[in-house]
Amino acid sequence: MFYFDNRRFQSAGKAALRVLRITLGVILVLLGLIGGLIPIFQGWILGLPGLALLSVDVPFIRRWYNRIKERIHEHRNKQ
Repeated sequence: MFYFDNRRFQSAGKAALRVLRITLGVILVLLGLIGGLIPIFQGWILGLPGLALLSVDVPFIRRWYNRIKERIHEHRNKQ
């Protein structure tokens, strides 16, 4: 009988989720940038969720995303 180490499968699953998050985040940010250039398509609708996905795994994007969230909250509190 073979002994399977669950930790190996869990770490492989975490790595796969990380790759999926980064890939989807980059695609959403790129679509958001393209959408910012096309007048009919609003890019921020895809760009912000893409940044949110990337901020989980990429530290400098996490800092940038947190600054954007703070500015949005400050803007909402002023109104």
